[in-house]
Amino acid sequence: MLLVSAGVGVFTYLGFWQLQRAQDKQSLLTAFATTDSRATVPLDQARRIAAGAIHPHVRVVGRFEPQRSWLHDDQIRDGRQGVMAWALFDPADGSLPLLVNRGFVARSRDGTALELPPLAQGELELTGLYAAPPGSGLRLGGNRLPLQGDWPKTTIYIDPGEISEDVGRRIDSRVLLLDPESDSGFARDWTPQILPPERHRGYALQWFAFALAALVIFIVLHWRHVKPGLK
Repeated sequence: MLLVSAGVGVFTYLGFWQLQRAQDKQSLLTAFATTDSRATVPLDQARRIAAGAIHPHVRVVGRFEPQRSWLHDDQIRDGRQGVMAWALFDPADGSLPLLVNRGFVARSRDGTALELPPLAQGELELTGLYAAPPGSGLRLGGNRLPLQGDWPKTTIYIDPGEISEDVGRRIDSRVLLLDPESDSGFARDWTPQILPPERHRGYALQWFAFALAALVIFIVLHWRHVKPGLK
């Protein structure tokens, strides 16, 4: 009885956990899909409210650090291989530097040449999504940023912690995904590559089914056990 109760409890918990994951993913997709229609908030306000799937649409004034940038390699958009260009941005209020995703640039057809738009100089106002950093999946080979002496540095992972170590400064743990600009030279499609909410709801249904099956099996076996005593 205790074993069955524990199993039903665990399966039920996992079902509700998957439903919460579906809700979080739906909130994330909605945030990315409605960026253009949402008013911006100051970065300091966004830092107070951002959490989980909450991705505020922010504005921040400051300057890019001209000598420090990173290329997130092995990226694919519309069948073209290229890089995501990242740079460090210093807010004018002196708060934590912010890692900014400038967008995607495709390599030439032969996969060698890369024309990267120059980094804007002077004081700027940026707008974009204040988002969690991209996931890195399975990490192989360790942190190779310290082994590179030339800028921009190339990496297959974007990890704010490693970049913080690379520049010798503490930086924001979240990143800024810039709003699209037709003349920027970058492709900026921020639709997250995640399991869709429907998949999580399907997993939730499976866990609830396991809970129900465990309960039904227990009732059937218990009924068969007590039935002879009722004759």
